[in-house]
Amino acid sequence: MTTALSNTIFILGGARSGKSRFAENLVVATGLDRHYLATGRAWDEEMQARIEQHRADRGPSWTTHEEPLDLVGKLAAIDGDGRIVLVDCLTLWVTNLMMEERDMAAEFAGLVDFVGQEKARLVFVSNEVGLGIVPDNRMARDFRDHAGRLHQMIAAKAAEVYFIAAGLPLKMKG
Repeated sequence: MTTALSNTIFILGGARSGKSRFAENLVVATGLDRHYLATGRAWDEEMQARIEQHRADRGPSWTTHEEPLDLVGKLAAIDGDGRIVLVDCLTLWVTNLMMEERDMAAEFAGLVDFVGQEKARLVFVSNEVGLGIVPDNRMARDFRDHAGRLHQMIAAKAAEVYFIAAGLPLKMKG
């Protein structure tokens, strides 16, 4: 069993549950140098508009980094004392890895190995996708399974884990 690490917070919830807002508020409350690491890609105009809205909502007090694939490399590059890094979100990262046919086990292991070695505080946000019906196609089932495995790995290492529903946090660990 992996021991919890004090620098890591993991926030799960469904789509539009309020998890990103909750995470951003946690980050702001720390008073640390804020970094936002976005994993999303603008595959279409609607997603581009969402990305632009998120940037505008955060405002200029955040340093934004965008990295759809090399999450560990980007985290290592921006790591530092006195910083807090919000990674939003792990499920988009899983999607990107799947689309690029990356080695999921190796990518997950790299991230899990990084957690605990960082100097900055880390806050991970992800969509809980395992509470609904079983997906009707192989790719969607693989996605759900990959996300579920990654969530278990990050939750095991996190000092705090929250589940967000209807904007309300349920503290599950810590």
